[in-house]
This record gives sequence, structure tokens and C-alpha cells, in this order.
Amino acid sequence: MRIVLAASEVVPFAKTGGLADVAGALPLALEELNQEVIVVMPKYKTIQDSKFKIQRIKQDVSYSVIGNNIKVYFIEKDEYFNRDGLYGDKSGDYKDNLDRFSYYCKRTLELLKEINFKPDIIHCHDWQSCLIPVYLKTLYAKELFYKDTKAVLTIHNIGYQGLFPKEQFPRLGLDWSYFDMEMLEFYGKINLLKGGMVFCDIINTVSPTYSKEIQTKEFGFGLEGILSKRRKSLFGILNGVDYSIWNPEADKFIVRNYSANNIGDKYKNKEDLRKICNLPFKKEVPLFGIVSRLAEQKGFDILAEAIEKICKMNLQLVILGTGDLKYHVLLGNMVKRYPKVISLHLKFDDCLAHKIYAGSDIFLMPSKYEPCGLGQLISLRYATIPLAFKTGGLADTVTEDNGFMFDDYSKGDLIKTMGKAIKTFASAKKWNALMLKAMRYNFSWQESAQKYIKLYEKAKGR
Repeated sequence: MRIVLAASEVVPFAKTGGLADVAGALPLALEELNQEVIVVMPKYKTIQDSKFKIQRIKQDVSYSVIGNNIKVYFIEKDEYFNRDGLYGDKSGDYKDNLDRFSYYCKRTLELLKEINFKPDIIHCHDWQSCLIPVYLKTLYAKELFYKDTKAVLTIHNIGYQGLFPKEQFPRLGLDWSYFDMEMLEFYGKINLLKGGMVFCDIINTVSPTYSKEIQTKEFGFGLEGILSKRRKSLFGILNGVDYSIWNPEADKFIVRNYSANNIGDKYKNKEDLRKICNLPFKKEVPLFGIVSRLAEQKGFDILAEAIEKICKMNLQLVILGTGDLKYHVLLGNMVKRYPKVISLHLKFDDCLAHKIYAGSDIFLMPSKYEPCGLGQLISLRYATIPLAFKTGGLADTVTEDNGFMFDDYSKGDLIKTMGKAIKTFASAKKWNALMLKAMRYNFSWQESAQKYIKLYEKAKGR
């Protein structure tokens, strides 16, 4: 198949979140499965020609190569993309984001004709690329070049929808008839994600459970109605993990590499992590790790409520991340009171993240909602047992066989489940068996890519 992946951020070129990881890893896995793939993204200020060996093909288009022969095309327009941020700055979102990403979508469709890449599938990601399926079915509906092209849309987080004032609608180049509650109108505003959902052939989310959750009022962010209407076209495929980066057997950031064959060496990493974090060595005490954005969505509301009791439990806790100031302050105060129990690192630190995955016994993910989640997938690879709230991708990947789950989103159930984990850790035999079982799980991109190919075939049949 000929596949175009359209995303506003792609590793290694530009990243603000997990979308970029998916957009960078999925094409590589598809190429290994003999699919013909190209990627199209905006060319931001951060994408330097010298760093990525970029070659120019047109005045406003250049490309670089990833994998064996995957061309990543960059749409250039300095007035839109030559900025420090991808979507905004300290003042908030850029005011002209509608112009920026409508331009990107239109130029992508023109580019494919110019390079004569006639796609079977255009795989769009999140609201920034959602006008591609809209334009395919409207402005480009009569073009023979796109006659057999199908659009697949992946929703990474339905909370981000691309909302803009009604007055900006003419900038899209669409007839006003499309500003309708069945199409792009949403409570008097333009909603690009909704438009993509209406006009694409298949909708996909990043886990099977999340695809069901977003059809409910609790998780649908106002779009549950349209998703329920399109439920026969709605699917969920788990994101994968790049095991070339996240692999305890070859991880260059950790003090001792290990595998299922020498799992005892994992504890050398626990000693190293404790030393870095100035935590006392206590063999019988489990070490909990968190690598996360410090936000309510990630469960820090109930963690904050429970933190006093948690610090009095038989455990140690290492937290890495940044986020809401109130959690920075609260956790900072707890460190002062319990310096031998909790270690806090308010920053982004890739090296320390690897050390936490390798050195912790238990990986804590009490997220209120989690479309897929990457932390629990990585932690399993490192034999670090996940403890999570039963939601989204966490519900699809953490089970009683490989971790600890709590069903009631409350501080009480969080504390109770942490107590259960501590009790299990006290039995060396049980814990060793649990670690070995965790390491056997395979969440590679190859597994996910095969499911995407089946999804593309389904789209082609429509």
C-alpha cells in the first residue's frame, strides 16, 4: 500500500508530546512490513537543515529520510512556521493556528499531486491534520488523482479539538453549508477534530478501551454523539514501544544492563537510583517511581490528597516531571517533611527517566483518563510493576497478571492498592515471578503496525 502519514509533529524533528513518538515510530514499523510510506509535516524553526541532512525539492518544500527510505516532507512557510513554539507561546495558543494548519492541510494535498504520490491511505493525526479528510471530500471530491484515496484519523487525546471562532470560517475556503451541527459547527464555533471525524473513512484511537470511553459523556468532551453515530467506523489500536530505545539489556543510561536471565541485576539500578535521589538503602522497602506531567489528568489530584498517608507507608517514592504549580508546591513541602521517603525532580531529564524505569520496583500511574499511556508499557519491559487506575490504555495493558489496578478513582482506593503492592513485594518469590512475567509482554511497534495495515485494508474496502 501507498500510505501518507500526516502529523504536526514527528520524532526526531519536532516534539511536544506522545503524538510525535507515534508519528516517528509507526512509519518505520510499516516500512519493515513492506509498505510504501511517506510523512508530511510543517517545517518549524527547530528543524535545521544541517542537523537532519535536508534536501530541497521546491521553493517551499524539502525533505529528509528516516528508516531505509522513508521521505519526511516539510511544508515551509516562514510566516506560519518559523517560530519558537509549535502551537503557541507563553501567552497561549497562536491566534492564527487555523490559518497555519489549514494551509498545511491544503499544501499537503497539493504536494502529493506534485510528487505524483497517489496514496491508498492518508493517515491523519489529531486536529492539526483534520482538514485533510474534510478537503478530500469537498474541495478535492472530483479530482481523479484522489478517487480511490481513503482517510484514517487517529485521535490521540479527544480533549484537544482545534476550536476557533465562527468568524474565521471563510478562511477555510469552504461553503458556509459545511458550518453545520452535523459537520464542522460545535456550539457556535469551528471544531476541526469534529470535521475530521465526520469526513474520514475510519476513526481510530490509541487503545481499544479509550475508543469505547470516548463514546460516553464522561470522556467524550462533547463529541460522544458523533462518535456513537460512527461507532461502526471506530476502532482502537494500542501504541507501541520503541524497544531500540527502551530496553534494559542495552540501555546506555542505566548502571547495569539486565534481562530475564539475570533479573537480579535490576537491583543494582535500584541502588544507583537511591544514591542519586539521596534516599537511604532499605532492602525490604519497595521503591515507587513516577515519570509524568504533574496534572490532574495524570492523577495528581488524588495523589495530592493521599500523599500524607503515602509518606507514612513502608515505601520510598521518586517523582520526575513538571506541571501545575500547586503540585510543585505541595510535593516540595512533602519532601521537606519526609526527605528519606520522597525524592522530587521538577524537570525533564531523559537520563533520569531511564534510571527510574530501571531502578524502581513499582511504576505509579494513577491517571484519571489515559488514551493509551506509554509509561506502563515501558515499565513492564524493565520488570518494574505498574500500578494504575483502570482506564483507557491502562485498562487494556495492566492486569492482575502483570500489575496492580484500582477501580474507584479515589485516594482511598489508591492507598489500598499501594498497600497490596507493598504486601506482595514482601514475598521475594511472588515478586520475582511477577517481574519475569512482566518482561514477557510484547508491546512492540511491529505488533501495532500489523493491526494498522488491517485497518487500512478495512478503509480501502469502504
